[in-house]
Parts: sequence; C-alpha cells; structure tokens
Amino acid sequence: MRLHFPEASIAVRSAAKSNVLFGAMGPDDGPGTAVAWRKVLWERQPYPDNYVDQRFLEELRRNEGLRQYRYWAVVREAGLVGQQLSCVAIFITLWLYMEQGLLSPGTLLLISLASSLLGYGLYQALASQAEPVLQPRTCWADLQSVTIFLSLIFGFSPVLKTLTESVSTDTVYAMSAVMLLAHLVSFPYTHTSPPGSLSLNAALFASVCLASRLPGALHTFTMLSCALMVFALWPCLLRRVKNGAPHHFAAVCVGVCAAGVGGLASRWPGGAIILALALATVILLCPWLLVQLQRHKDNIHGPWDEAEIREDLSRFLQ
Repeated sequence: MRLHFPEASIAVRSAAKSNVLFGAMGPDDGPGTAVAWRKVLWERQPYPDNYVDQRFLEELRRNEGLRQYRYWAVVREAGLVGQQLSCVAIFITLWLYMEQGLLSPGTLLLISLASSLLGYGLYQALASQAEPVLQPRTCWADLQSVTIFLSLIFGFSPVLKTLTESVSTDTVYAMSAVMLLAHLVSFPYTHTSPPGSLSLNAALFASVCLASRLPGALHTFTMLSCALMVFALWPCLLRRVKNGAPHHFAAVCVGVCAAGVGGLASRWPGGAIILALALATVILLCPWLLVQLQRHKDNIHGPWDEAEIREDLSRFLQ
C-alpha cells in the first residue's frame, strides 16, 4: 500500500525549485550568486547565518567621538584632587598642633571664625548672574543654621570627648586613617557643591575619632567646627571660585597645596615628603600619562554594535 502526503510533496518541489534557482548549497558550499545578500534577519536567504559580504567592514569607524586632552587643562582639573589631599593634610596639621598643646582652642576658634566670615563674603561676591541674589532674610537663615549646628556640637562635645575612651588609641588612629581615605575616594570631584554624603560622613567620623583624643571638651568642639569648615563649607566655596573666577582657581589650588605641605612639614617632615610626592604624581604625572596614552586608544564601532533607538519615545510615556 502506498501512502501519499501532499504537504511532503509540496516541500520537496519547493526545495527542488530553490536548488534550481540558487544552486544546491551544502554545509561547506559557498552562497549562490543569483540573489544578493541583505543584512536582515526577518527574510529567509540562501546564505549561512554567519555570512557577511565584503561591504561589512565599510561601516567600520575608529575612535568615534574621541576627545583630545591638553596637558595643562588636565593638570587644572587634577588640581581639585590635589587640593582635597591638602585639605586633609591641613586638618591633620591642626589636630597635631592641638594634640601637642602648641595651639589653644580659643586661637583656633578666632581663626576659624574670621576665615568663615571671609569665605562667606567671597561666596556671596562670586554669585553668578544666573543665580538669584540672596536677600537679608536668606542670610539670616544661614546665620540661624550655623548657630544651631554650633550649639549642637558644643552641647555634645563632652559626650564626643568620651565616646572612644574604651577604644585603644591605635584603633582610633587606624579608623581615622581609613575614614579619611574613604573620604578622598568617595569625594564627588565633578560636583563638589555640596559634598557627597558618604565623603562628608566619613570625614566627620574621622574628625570625631581624632577629636576624642584631645585634652578637653573645648578642644573637641574646636576640632569639629574646623572639620565642618574644611570638609563641608570649603568645597562649596571652591566650586563657586571655579565657576565664578576660573582664572584664579589654579592659584587657589596651588595655595592650598603649598599650605598643606608646609603645615605638615612643620610637625611631620616625613609626611610632608609623602604628600609632596603624592601631589606631584596626581597633578603632574597622571595627566602626562593620560595625554601620552591617548594616542594608543583604538575603539572600533560598526554594524556589530547594539542598536540604538534614536526616536523620541517620550510621547508614549505620557
């Protein structure tokens, strides 16, 4: 008995017809020449799935949108990292002076107050035209905020002074070093105003640890006030200087770096040498390496990249 399958007969005839038109093609055979290859997936073609023609590499693009860096421009941007290192060194220097009894809390408070008033005036003077001019009510609100913060710090200074009494001094110093390192790593160098919460909290935690090793509660209050000025207020002023007076930004960074190295050299010469080498590496050597290695950059783009939807789809989200 002979069975007849119409569907099988149709498939065989279609395959035979395709072989006649395109030529039979096995696993190792080349594609037929009767039909031009098209780079589409939705159409059945007599070509292997991994086949590409000679035009495939015509769309190759190298280093598309490559940004060329200038050495001194990169040095200027790296100065922000260097001055933050110097700010940490300045804070450590102030702590060393107070810990060794070479600087009284009253003197440091007066210096901090004068520096804060000068910095606040400079901050207001560098206000850009796009920002609204602060009214006296806003200045009064700023004064209220500062008063509240200082009152809280002064009230909790005796508690903070005894916070780490049960912890060994070596452990306190190790925690402070780790937190200051975390502050430098997590600091938002691209947007320094206001400073990031993680970097600010790490710096304040290190300040509390160091301040708890000072002689009295007034020393602790003074040290924490300086920490707020160095790690919270100074980045805001520096950002305003960079935007409002860009020609003076490099001079400010150089001054802060010089103050950090000079202050640390007065109490810890070895630390000053380490800081100077770190600043030279970050500000001078790393930008030079970036500029020199830029010539070896080789990024390729082509039809193998992921598809990008360039149409505005916001109307579908309404």
